[in-house]
Amino acid sequence: MLDKTAFFYLEVIMNNKHIGNAKKSSPFKEWIKKEREETTILLRCIPATVVSLFVVSVICMNLLANKTLLLTNYIALDGGILVSWLSFMCMDIITKYFGPKASNKIAVLASAINLLTCVIFYIASIIPSNANDYTALNEILGGTWFILLGSTIAFLVSAVINNFLNWTIGMAFHKNPDGKLAFAARTYISTFIGQFLDNLIFSIIVFVGFAPVFWDGFHWTVLQCTVCALTGAVAELIMEILFSPFGYRIVTKWKQHNVGQEYLAHINGGRQ
Repeated sequence: MLDKTAFFYLEVIMNNKHIGNAKKSSPFKEWIKKEREETTILLRCIPATVVSLFVVSVICMNLLANKTLLLTNYIALDGGILVSWLSFMCMDIITKYFGPKASNKIAVLASAINLLTCVIFYIASIIPSNANDYTALNEILGGTWFILLGSTIAFLVSAVINNFLNWTIGMAFHKNPDGKLAFAARTYISTFIGQFLDNLIFSIIVFVGFAPVFWDGFHWTVLQCTVCALTGAVAELIMEILFSPFGYRIVTKWKQHNVGQEYLAHINGGRQ
């Protein structure tokens, strides 16, 4: 039989083993827990209007892209251009005030909601109805899976690049980081590059990768994709320039009213 001393040492060994196992299994779970907590605080701090406009603009881009406004050999503009500037302006606003990581999180959220919306639209499109002929509407709601795939990948990649580029450019303005010139420079440059990459990645995935297979050989060359991406980025930049003063005004008001101090304190280790 084991005496009391043996039982004591056995209990100590078992406790140390449990502690060691807890430490070994913690890194990924701790990271998930940290990110979830940070995201919860972020969503609590960002004014709902900007987040709502961002999400709605992403969903509208997906719908409006079904209509081509202008198409030539080297210029292609779809209806999404009417709202794409709003998505990038919202990201610029969030990046300027909360940082690029916060903007990336909201971009992922918007993409997830857009995918969910597309699933709901698709289900609605395949449900038969004897009330009327909804063929045209079903084609719009049903969409094309590789277009959705291409737009989602292109948006997420361009969003990350736009946000970190915006933040990096802003850091160059040491004397007056909150001035109009700093805001204009960081938004115009990052938006143009971000929009160009968004258009280019989407065009290559859809018109070079999938279109030849699923659309009876129809395709674009890489040169066509590049030129169309460039012309689209110029058009979207013009929209950004026209509406960026509203974005600057929003950021200024957030700063005046100390918006989001809980999140800012959280990411700064308790320092506001």
